[in-house]
Amino acid sequence: MKHLQEFSKYALLSVLGMIAMSCYILADTFFVAQSLGTNGLAALNLAIPAYNFIHGCGLMLGMGGATKFSIYQSQKKRLNAHVMFTVTVVLAVIFSILFAAAGLFFSGPLARLLGADGAVFEMTNTYLKVLLLFSPAFIFNDVLLCFVRNDGNPQIAMAATVGSSLSNVVLDYVFMFPLGMGIFGAVLATGLAPVIGIVIMAPHWLKKTKGFHLVKTGIIPSFVRGNLALGFPSLLAQLSSGIVMIIFNIIILRLEGNTGVAAYGVIANISLVVISIYTGIAQGIQPLVSREHGYGHLRARRLFLNDALITMTVFSVLAYVFLYVCASPVIAVFNSENDPALAAIAAPGIRMYFTSILFAGYNTIISTYFTSVERPLPAHILSLLRSLILIIPIAFIMSALWGMTGVWLALPVTELITAILGVIFDKRGASAKAKNG
Repeated sequence: MKHLQEFSKYALLSVLGMIAMSCYILADTFFVAQSLGTNGLAALNLAIPAYNFIHGCGLMLGMGGATKFSIYQSQKKRLNAHVMFTVTVVLAVIFSILFAAAGLFFSGPLARLLGADGAVFEMTNTYLKVLLLFSPAFIFNDVLLCFVRNDGNPQIAMAATVGSSLSNVVLDYVFMFPLGMGIFGAVLATGLAPVIGIVIMAPHWLKKTKGFHLVKTGIIPSFVRGNLALGFPSLLAQLSSGIVMIIFNIIILRLEGNTGVAAYGVIANISLVVISIYTGIAQGIQPLVSREHGYGHLRARRLFLNDALITMTVFSVLAYVFLYVCASPVIAVFNSENDPALAAIAAPGIRMYFTSILFAGYNTIISTYFTSVERPLPAHILSLLRSLILIIPIAFIMSALWGMTGVWLALPVTELITAILGVIFDKRGASAKAKNG
């Protein structure tokens, strides 16, 4: 029963933290809907993919670096663990500079590229610019969350994400209503949230007895490759959300205009919360699986995977039943103008779109499991299928054949095909391990 206690501790704290993190954008969605209506929702939804790209890079560096850090720790290779942390920090600085430069010089062209027209361009541009300028905070918050969690302190990692998310909700309200700062207030609150998270984690990352330290080292190619290879599936998982949103926005703008994009924005943001729970479960088992992998305990790491899959399945069934039954009330929370067109598009959409969640949950967990046991190739394949290879042609083909119904069902079809391949990769890996003793 010890494995269940460990799983419960790490997974629960990680899930709570990821739910809190997903509320960065969900809080923006709610307050923007109340303050700026349908056009505000459309502008926000067009800009949100940038958050997925930033958060994806942060998770890539954090998950990749922390996975190797955990393996080195279990193997008593302390210096390698410190070098991996140092290399991760250097990579985080590089990515932060690139994103901040994009916000400073290219936010306008990016807004137009994402589909912002005259009615929503200024709001989209403002959100993008400020979000990208705060990218260093998002990236370093992700990196420190992963390392602190892998350093045996999931409690403070969870406290940091919950605390930063709650601050985002409070600041959203203060900036948008009493102060009347509009879309700028929404994104400023979101950008300050990870800064608060970093501060909350300070008691751990500042203490001398922590397991990771900066050391004098160059950019060692093998460590860079190890970080990026193991973290790349985490990036692709976030990129898939961002790319799906971009593709769907393009298609829906053609089919239903800004109202359709606003309706999709509500569904996509609810999806962020659901996916965050799967990501939390996956990140919760990652330190445990990597530790057992480092020890060579094959059965123990499979036990943690099974715990994660059972938890994910129970949640998926309950979540879908709730969303199916309560689709209209859920949509109404974000439909401040009581727009009947928005409700007519979103209510059936939520019932079809979320038939994907069981398969999406499996794909998220099994990809993280593969990276945790140093099998990045199948994780890369699954992530690429979900984010690029399958979803884009399926979305265009199904929307051309069946309009909005095709749009809503494109994601379930993509996740189902990917999940089938994930099962095959997992079975082959287990069979290979059994043959090798």
